[in-house]
Amino acid sequence: MPVITVTQINKYIGSILKGDRNLQGVMVKGEISNFTLHWKSGHMYFTLKDSESAVKCVMFASAASRLRFEPEDGMSVICRGSINVFERDGAYQLYVNDILPEGAGAAGVALEQLKKKMAKEGIFAPEHKRPVPYMPKKIGAVTSLSGAAVRDIINVLSRRYPLCEVYAVNALVQGEGAPDSICQGILRAEAAGCDVIIVGRGGGSSEDLSAFNTEKVAYAVYNCKVPVISAVGHETDISIADMAADLRAPTPSAAAELAAPDISTFYEKIDMLQRRAERSAFAALDRAADRFTVLNAKLAAQSPENRMKLSGERLSALEKRNSAAFQRYMERLSSQLSERIGRLESLSPLKVLSRGYSLVYSGDRLLSSTDGISVGDTVDIRFGKGTASAEIKEIHEEKQNGGI
Repeated sequence: MPVITVTQINKYIGSILKGDRNLQGVMVKGEISNFTLHWKSGHMYFTLKDSESAVKCVMFASAASRLRFEPEDGMSVICRGSINVFERDGAYQLYVNDILPEGAGAAGVALEQLKKKMAKEGIFAPEHKRPVPYMPKKIGAVTSLSGAAVRDIINVLSRRYPLCEVYAVNALVQGEGAPDSICQGILRAEAAGCDVIIVGRGGGSSEDLSAFNTEKVAYAVYNCKVPVISAVGHETDISIADMAADLRAPTPSAAAELAAPDISTFYEKIDMLQRRAERSAFAALDRAADRFTVLNAKLAAQSPENRMKLSGERLSALEKRNSAAFQRYMERLSSQLSERIGRLESLSPLKVLSRGYSLVYSGDRLLSSTDGISVGDTVDIRFGKGTASAEIKEIHEEKQNGGI
């Protein structure tokens, strides 16, 4: 019998496990323990156990990032994945692709499958969304007439837009018969000639809102011939009906605000148009007055007296311009002369010979003033040729006029 390595045997066992279809895509139920989230890689490591056994599990970051909850020790779950060997340790473990909380998980999976199916059919596509009419004459409200939702809708519309008619249709919003009742209510509101229909209810648990997560209600909303505003639950609850509707509102009150404009905006617009008309009238009068003034000025400008006056003013202006131009010319000549005299003086050999420059250092610091030195300090003096050291005997402060 040939001798094989540990790696070879682990790989062989791994190939056997991979080839066993019963160990691929398995659903394993158990309780989470020893849960660890690796902060750097994002991988999750934990043990799945029941009353008698346990199995090591790993969920890589690519799959863990899709979870809608955070696993915890003691949580009862159903893990979907495949059994394989971790070759380094020679131990088999469950490579998890998805984790479902036990109980609520099945309903969640079914809901996600329904969402994917309807999205594939284009039920949620943005191009199918219709705009809500700006000034609807009749607004339908499909909800329970014994709940607070219909009162909220009527109160908001009565305050904001009393010009419209509210057509309320009673419908069950939870329970076994709720989906059929909601669908029938949408058909009744549509047949009654409503321009837009609000479908919804107040907040509640996931079970309370389940009627609005059914395929029947979604298709009824999608196939309605007039725009539908969905108002199901609160801000954090998004149902399939919300996704199929032309517009979504977090509450029935918000849906009523979206269904119709605020009448106060009409009054504001009327006031704005009135002010605009007044401004236009006054502007027209101002333009006429300005034109009259211009024509009167033109008539006065054509008189002989005014023309002689203008000719005299032009002559005076020309004299001033000539005088100013001559003055600027003389100033420019004077400036050029001064500049050239200064240049000649700076190039004079006498000036160059009289410049006795030297540099004074205190250590490595070049001194530009008496600040920082005291009587008795030794300084170094550098001349054009050679250097010397000197001791400070006296310090004289500089006067304000620049003298010593």
